[in-house]
Amino acid sequence: MFLFSTHYFDYLFPMKFKLSLLLFFVAISHLIAQEKGSIKENDSIVIGKRVADSLYREDQFYLGFTFNLLLNKPKGVDQSGFSGGFQAGYLRDMPINKSRTLAIAPGLGWSINTYGQNLLVTETKNDESLFIALDEDYEYSTNRFTTYLIEAPLELRWRNSTPSSYKFWRIYAGFKVSYLYHFKSKYEGTPNNVIQTKVEELNRWRYGVMFTFGYNTFNFHFYYSLNPLFDAQTYESGRQIGLHPLKIGFTFYIL
Repeated sequence: MFLFSTHYFDYLFPMKFKLSLLLFFVAISHLIAQEKGSIKENDSIVIGKRVADSLYREDQFYLGFTFNLLLNKPKGVDQSGFSGGFQAGYLRDMPINKSRTLAIAPGLGWSINTYGQNLLVTETKNDESLFIALDEDYEYSTNRFTTYLIEAPLELRWRNSTPSSYKFWRIYAGFKVSYLYHFKSKYEGTPNNVIQTKVEELNRWRYGVMFTFGYNTFNFHFYYSLNPLFDAQTYESGRQIGLHPLKIGFTFYIL
């Protein structure tokens, strides 16, 4: 059984981000209400005793959980501990053929991602960023960074759905632009604890490709970042750091 401690939850979601998340879901609830109210009587057909919308849209609200990997790591940098993510958002499903099996879907979302690894992010006395690959000379209990992003996905969709069935195969592929609006690196160990939030070398604008496929409730999701987390001028011991996030997990759709 997986136990998620309240201490770790409070680390992931400080109060100001809890408020941001609350406002995000209030906006999503408003969109749901608008979506339900937009179905007109002449858009419906009767199948047996059930009323089905002939102009239906699919999978417009999503929740996702991912396991996060860091690719293109410099020598000496490794991941350790748990690295996970959560994402949620709204996609406007717009069918482009008569049978409504093909669609495009632009959207808006939010995500939080943690990465456990041995790359210490700190700064010099001159307030310049400093990156250190931790080795056996360092004794520490925690070293991870967390990213918070506003996301704008765009998907090309295929599904074999019908107006009367919610169980169908789906294959969605797309592109995502994100803005990393908050970064937090936390180190707990010797000689002292370090929390770093200002890193000039961050590539805050994120670009990546994504792919989702599955049937009914269970859908596998993949995302790969096309640009590195840190810019090309960032080095650790003379090596380019880079780091391209790869996220693998599950996506669940609502409505």
